[in-house]
Amino acid sequence: MQFPRRSGVILHPSSLPGRFGIGDLGDAAFRFVDFLASARQTYWQVLPLSPTGYGDSPYQSPATFAGNPLLISPEKLVAVGHLSRDDLQNVPAFPIDRVDFGRVIPYKNDLLNRAFENFRTHAPRAQHEAFERFCRAQAAWLDEVALFMALKEAHAWRAWHDWEPDFVARKPTALKRARKSLSDQIANQKYRQWQFFEQWLAVKGYANERGIRIIGDAPIYVALDSADVWGNPGQFLLDKNLKPIAVAGVPPDYFSATGQLWGNPLYRWKKMAQDDYAWWLARFRMTFTQSDVVRIDHFRGFYDYWQVPFGEPTAVNGRWLKGPGASLFRAVTRALGEVAIIAEDLGEFDAKSRAGVNALRAEFGYPGMKVLQFAFGDDASNPFLPHNYAHDCVVYTGTHDNDTTVGWYQVTSNESERKFARKYLRSDGSDIAWDFIRAAWSSIAHTAIAPAQDLLGLGHDARLNNPSTFGAPNWCWRMLPDALNDALAARLGDLTAMYGRAAAKEY
Repeated sequence: MQFPRRSGVILHPSSLPGRFGIGDLGDAAFRFVDFLASARQTYWQVLPLSPTGYGDSPYQSPATFAGNPLLISPEKLVAVGHLSRDDLQNVPAFPIDRVDFGRVIPYKNDLLNRAFENFRTHAPRAQHEAFERFCRAQAAWLDEVALFMALKEAHAWRAWHDWEPDFVARKPTALKRARKSLSDQIANQKYRQWQFFEQWLAVKGYANERGIRIIGDAPIYVALDSADVWGNPGQFLLDKNLKPIAVAGVPPDYFSATGQLWGNPLYRWKKMAQDDYAWWLARFRMTFTQSDVVRIDHFRGFYDYWQVPFGEPTAVNGRWLKGPGASLFRAVTRALGEVAIIAEDLGEFDAKSRAGVNALRAEFGYPGMKVLQFAFGDDASNPFLPHNYAHDCVVYTGTHDNDTTVGWYQVTSNESERKFARKYLRSDGSDIAWDFIRAAWSSIAHTAIAPAQDLLGLGHDARLNNPSTFGAPNWCWRMLPDALNDALAARLGDLTAMYGRAAAKEY
């Protein structure tokens, strides 16, 4: 697929401002779309929208196909009659600059439980019919996810392999009993998914009407403690006791001297190929329902992947194995046509693997990624320097896994990198985030993206995520109310038009 010359901004919806402790899909989401449109942007990169799991990360989700109920707007629930204004009185004094998940989760769950009860007992017939239509249309994944989440709640949120053996093994009689005894809880989970998709697709529709396309995210791996693995154990590399035989990660690299031990179960790729990758096709369909473009995290793993024996303390003692390669994406193309995919192809590669990943991208027209913060560690041959780019790539000032650009300049980089950056950018470093934005926007890469933190010139404290670390402050940063204004939109819009990335009139 051809990507036009455009630009955009990364912001996870949980980082939006608002009074309920976490960003949501209410008015702030629509105002952010308005900002992007006034700033002449084309893309909103949202990162995964799935429920958060271990460490409050959407990359360790208990349900890959589902949406995150914490993003449901209480104000929008009032608008449809499922909550009253009285329900939104006495909101706790949540911090406005970060998400306190320990306080937000029980508060939002209480609101959602009340909304479900009000819907069930008082909603008009038309709403019940709409809910039933959603449940029927999404039954292929929704029934499993709702049962899984209800069972987790009934087991005090313990991992599924710590449940009773009959539930672990998915004995039909046990599951039938659970569906009956937990019918209310299952319906509650389905209600939450209905409301998430009602609200998110309204935001997405509003964005699309204003020329904004959504870039979603498909993490290559899923969490062990997930409806995906529990419901499809034969698709994953598990032993007869449903324990992982080996897990995912990457070997030592510039992020970590001991590699990154992600711990996700690996796929049985040969078995998946037997039904033409049906599970993956369903997953891509869902991701493209939520977004217009999909960034595949760790795309390299489809060419070759690092397998670490289960129980290893680090990712050092692993080995490379071949992934499904082109056969998977040929199946995607047959089923979905030419789709817009961005291949996250970062990391350290040997020459053979780099050539293989490049050939895989080239066959399907998937652009790779460049990150400016990686550009200044050596010399003029560095592939992340703009003068070394090919047209067919997406350049980021930094990603959700990087420090903010100001944080990089002040904290994360060394003096040699800072000196090279100042020289290369003809900068004194006083406005380094916008120096990076200008370099990205002026490059020949067809797409340029910056995190919202860089537009705001924020420092190290605004970093969203630090790979290989878990819990706060990861995924906690929030944008302050009114941080985005007309002057900022004009500045970004002028730069976007000047470098030919605006969809409308010329500069």
